[in-house]
Amino acid sequence: MTEPNLNVTRLALRLGADSRRVLARPFLPGGGPRVRAIIDRVLALSDAQATTLLATVVEDYGPRHKDIEGIFRQNCAKALALLDEPMTLSTGRGLLVGAYFTNEYSLESAALFNPSIVPHPDQSGVPKGASRFVMSLRACGEGHISSIEFRTGVVDAASDVRLDPLTRFALTARARDDTRYHKRIYSLKLAEMAAHQQWTEPVLQRLESEFTMSDLKRAIESSRPPGNHTPFKETTDNMLWLAHSNYELDFPVDSELSERVIYPVSENESRGIEDARFVRFTYPDGEVTYYATYTAYNGFRVLPQLIQTADFRHFKVNSLNGRCVQNKGMALFPRKIGGDFVMASRLDGENIYLLRSDNIHFWNQSKLVHGPKYPWEIIQVGNCGSPIETERGWVLLTHGVGPMRQYWIGALLLDLEDPTRVLGELAEPLLMPSPSERDGYVPNVVYSCGAMRHEERLIIPYAIADTHIRMVTVSIRELLASFTV
Repeated sequence: MTEPNLNVTRLALRLGADSRRVLARPFLPGGGPRVRAIIDRVLALSDAQATTLLATVVEDYGPRHKDIEGIFRQNCAKALALLDEPMTLSTGRGLLVGAYFTNEYSLESAALFNPSIVPHPDQSGVPKGASRFVMSLRACGEGHISSIEFRTGVVDAASDVRLDPLTRFALTARARDDTRYHKRIYSLKLAEMAAHQQWTEPVLQRLESEFTMSDLKRAIESSRPPGNHTPFKETTDNMLWLAHSNYELDFPVDSELSERVIYPVSENESRGIEDARFVRFTYPDGEVTYYATYTAYNGFRVLPQLIQTADFRHFKVNSLNGRCVQNKGMALFPRKIGGDFVMASRLDGENIYLLRSDNIHFWNQSKLVHGPKYPWEIIQVGNCGSPIETERGWVLLTHGVGPMRQYWIGALLLDLEDPTRVLGELAEPLLMPSPSERDGYVPNVVYSCGAMRHEERLIIPYAIADTHIRMVTVSIRELLASFTV
């Protein structure tokens, strides 16, 4: 198989994993008794030992993190919360205890891959003909745990790309305690999970139409039957699990966008946040927001989730619901069509479907639009991010899996008003691994989670063997001319 007769321009930019990008995470080795034993050992140190040790740790790790003492205070509080009895520590001992319950995590030590790209919400000061962008990346570290990182940069008038310099720091955000849940949506998801059982209703009756995690916990305690009631505990554990899967994050105002990391928060994503597909979404009234679908993985099953943000500082994360929310690779269209949200999906793990809904959180209608057809996609096909709107139709980048589990990037042309109608397809891949792009963490793979239109060219960031990120550009006019009916 060969690439089509298109002038696909590979840019010089090459972005690789950097094991020096580290987070400071809580490190809690065991439950309350072990935590208490560790704290007692720290308290047994002499004042001179403790003072010298804390000064050394702060000196060693302070330059690697924006607020190392703040991190120590937070992690000390997490450790103390595991104790059966409250404990008060002096400032110095508290910081030292926090240091023992902290460890560094290298975000990109295993891989950096699967990018998506969207226009930056702030285009002020950008030269004429240029565009500032935000690129999301899947970073993979120890234990193969994935998180979402960001880079920013500018595409100039000649469609060349420049990335903004990175700072030394990477930071996460704590989930907000005052996240509000909509009772109706929450109840529907419980029913979909088959978790809306006998003991659910008494809890729900004690909740207002909007509620917080604290409200839910109080409602559970108020509804608890006497004795050790296993069915009640199983039901309410599911209710809490669902609530923890929906949360909000706030990053500090003074943090750079490229410093912000969306790291797994809930139990359903404890083994990773995979393949975020960001899209700049415009509502009919002109309001703009950014959505991203991603795959939450807990080591046993995958669960599609939705991220919403207006500024890439405050993020809302919600479960996606409905019988069509299955498998991986969901990508939202950048506007409504016929009054509905539309999403590309690979709900059966093999074919491309389009989903429609009047509610972005619930998806129950689907239609098959493309299945394995060409030699380079016989194993399976899926999307490579949200469609790009052109005057002739929606360009949906696809990926195909062929012999030796090699991945290629292709494309479909879909009707603007009825995107279930396929107007054209590429008979040969748009992009395939070059000889220098075959080797890496996962060999023989090129993959993207989303492209961006810049004037009359398509900017496509893509991963090479799950190890590096490169970019290509292609003329939209030439691409449209290459589609076959």
